[in-house]
Parts: sequence; C-alpha cells; structure tokens
Amino acid sequence: MRFTWIRSAVLCATLAALGAVLASAQTDVALSVYGAFNGTSTGNGTAQSPANAAGGLIELRHISSPLFGYEATYAFNRANQNYSANSYACPVGISPCNPPTPASISANAHEITGDWVVSLPLANLRPFALAGAGLLLDEPTSGQSNASSATKAVFVYGAGVDWGLLPHLGLRLQYRGNLYKAPDLTSRFHSTGAFLHTAEPMIGAYFRF
Repeated sequence: MRFTWIRSAVLCATLAALGAVLASAQTDVALSVYGAFNGTSTGNGTAQSPANAAGGLIELRHISSPLFGYEATYAFNRANQNYSANSYACPVGISPCNPPTPASISANAHEITGDWVVSLPLANLRPFALAGAGLLLDEPTSGQSNASSATKAVFVYGAGVDWGLLPHLGLRLQYRGNLYKAPDLTSRFHSTGAFLHTAEPMIGAYFRF
C-alpha cells in the first residue's frame, strides 16, 4: 500500500510537471518598431558616425520550455554612414593642405538572425532574455558614386516581456543590442575597423498560434 501511494504521488508530480511545460509552450509571430541608436567610432584615420534611425522587426518564435526557445528574425532600418578624417598628415613638402572632404553614404540595413530564448511564464506576463547571431547587410541606395555594399556578422542580445491581452494577442516590449564591425561603404575612406554597438528599444505586438 505504501509503495502504491508513492507511485501515485510520483505519477501526479510527473503529470503536473508535464502540464506546466506544455502550458508554457508558445509559438508566435511578432511585428515591432524600434529606434536604432548608434555611437561614433574611430580608427584607420577615420571617424565613422552611423545615423540614428527608425526600423521594423519581424520575429517567428517558438518556446518549448522556460529554458529552451528559439526564433528567426528579420529587421530593416535606414543605416546612413558619415565618414570624415580623424587624423590627417599633409604630404611631405606640401603645406598647408586640407583633409579629405567628409563623405555621407545613404544606405539601408537588412539584418537576419537566429536567437536562443529563455523565458518564464507568470500569469499573463512572460519575461524573456535572448542571445544569437546572424548577418547584417548594408546596401547603399542607388545613384551614389564610390559606394559599395558590405556584409558583416552580427551578434545579438536582449531582454523583454510579453504581455498577454487576449488569448492569442499581446504586446511585446523589449530591448535588443547589436554588436558588429563598422561597414566599409565608400572608397573615399577606410572603415574604422572598430566594433559598433546599436541599441534598439522596441515595442510591438505578437500573435500566438
């Protein structure tokens, strides 16, 4: 009788744990808008300043359990780059001389990533954290001379919360940070070669299947 009771208790605990895992499972698609905020980097005699811009993010996310989830993302934003001489030495025997004229390249940024997601369901809230990697493609707009595209690896991290409003619909508030090497989009200047950081606070909505 005692062993029967123990087996029953273990079975109930197992079913409860399985039910909690299944209840925490979630597959959703989300659309967010964000601001992309950048800093200035220097190197190779160049000062490079990406312009701040607005953008949009699409996420397809599946969460199997609190410790295991994954997502695929696509993001787009304007990524204009401003280049200027950070240090310039006049050629020998020529003085005075002027540094190169600053260059501005109008470009679009396309970002594709795959991310690992951990989360914890709490009533109608689900805090989460993520980390991942992918590709960042900078494409200058047409009609610009001395401009070329660049593709860089990008590392992503972030955190946020899903707020369920309806059974299949909710808000997603999150912050994402991107780390990547400065793109070289013009032949008039060298890229700084430095790592750049883009901060992206976001707000969006998700639909849960």
